[in-house]
Amino acid sequence: MMNVFCKTLLASALATATLASAHAAEPLTVYGKLNVTAQSNDVGGDATTTIQSNASRFGAKGTFELSNSLEAFYTIEYEVDTGDDTKENFKARNQFVGLKGSFGAVSVGRNDTMLKQSQGKIDQFNDLSGDLKNLFKGENRLAQTATYITPSFSGFKLGVTYAAEGDSDQQGQDGFSVAAMYGDSKLKKSPVYASIAYDSDVKGYEIVRASVQGKIAGLKIGGMYQQQEKTFDDGQAVSNDSDTGYLLSAAYKIDAVVLKAQYQDMENKGDSWSVGGDYKLGKPTKLFAFYSNRAFEGDENDDKFFGLGLEHKF
Repeated sequence: MMNVFCKTLLASALATATLASAHAAEPLTVYGKLNVTAQSNDVGGDATTTIQSNASRFGAKGTFELSNSLEAFYTIEYEVDTGDDTKENFKARNQFVGLKGSFGAVSVGRNDTMLKQSQGKIDQFNDLSGDLKNLFKGENRLAQTATYITPSFSGFKLGVTYAAEGDSDQQGQDGFSVAAMYGDSKLKKSPVYASIAYDSDVKGYEIVRASVQGKIAGLKIGGMYQQQEKTFDDGQAVSNDSDTGYLLSAAYKIDAVVLKAQYQDMENKGDSWSVGGDYKLGKPTKLFAFYSNRAFEGDENDDKFFGLGLEHKF
């Protein structure tokens, strides 16, 4: 019942906002994507076939000029799981409001932490079975955050996210996520993107992450180093040795085809590798295929995933 109410409320809000934007100066964008795969998943020796959604989503975002030096901005986004057989297929993604100007940008609400944002586009299998979050901690989207990002200084930006102790994921602790970034993460305005980020007591972990990606002609090469340590468990402080890991990725574009490969390893957890390719049918639409193999330490069988998919953005 609540899910139906949420759907109706969001649809009404988007329709109202869209109509309002036709008569006001504020630009509003309704956007989203559908990413669905037919997959063979072999997990722990148990093989299944699925038609599954991979972080399909839709939302609304926009800005409003408050003065010559101040602008409001907002995002309301939901994940839509097309493969959920219970039809409870709505899940909150980033939902925040903020102000920006010559001082930078401040936002409050549900948002990705700065450490998560700092990865840029290095993960070539993001949202798929080979997503780096399966071995690396720190891919956090928290409900109660405040984020500040500085203006760009010759390509450099700094950002900090405060995670409030009232967030249930914070286990009663305040947390901070900070990042220093250089270049354009999409590699359109600069040939190199690099970042270093640190989480302090965010979702029970302390994390250091360094990322770099570069582009030469049609080839993109990326790397990531991470050190992670569990600091809280069920609200109690714990002391553990830190684990280290790394990720290497590459993508090569040949006309409408992009070939991809990625390898990831995390100490005391496991490793994974993925290969795949995209075929662009048009600017918003692509066909893709991938194979991922993941081995967790102590498990007898590797997890194996093979998928064929279609993605359309709007």
